Amino acid sequence: MRRMSAVPVLAASTLVAIVLGACNRQPSADTSVPPATSTPAPAQASVAPAPPVDRTPTFKGYGDLAFGMTSKEMREKWRAPLAGAEPAEAGGCHILVPDAASPKSLALMVEGDKLVRYDVGTDAEAAPGGGKVGMGIDQIRALYAGRFREQPDKYVPGGIDLRVSADDDSGSALVFQTDAAGKVTSWRVGQPPAVDYVEGCS
Repeated sequence: MRRMSAVPVLAASTLVAIVLGACNRQPSADTSVPPATSTPAPAQASVAPAPPVDRTPTFKGYGDLAFGMTSKEMREKWRAPLAGAEPAEAGGCHILVPDAASPKSLALMVEGDKLVRYDVGTDAEAAPGGGKVGMGIDQIRALYAGRFREQPDKYVPGGIDLRVSADDDSGSALVFQTDAAGKVTSWRVGQPPAVDYVEGCS
């Protein structure tokens, strides 16, 4: 009987060992993936904050809202909603308010599409010169000594209106309205003749 040679069997086992050894080979350090480099984000241009809105009552207007501004200019300066009905006719008188729920806080009178007056009915702020809602008439007289004239209020029995002339070149006036007890109930600043409209735009 013919015997098979052991050489092919040994050759086959050697080949398998070589293949398996190649499969178990670890990658060399040279084949590693280089670390990713981060690209810095482009710098964003800084935006300067808008300057704060000036809302200081003066004889020349209400802060940034100067007498003579158009309603469009007023809205741009105010940077907040202004509510109010349009005038019945072009160039007519109408009132704009920042807060429709509290019209006594501030009312802006526009006539001929120009800001001509503003009215304040709360003690939240002072008029030019320091007068405020709630003050007594004698306090107002002392604050504006030599600059005012008095007349009876048209609609409030016993009430007095004190009209104060401006202490600058604006040509404006300040009017305080008082009740029968002599307490200031409201005040307004504006250009004549609008500052003297007792009924406002009515």
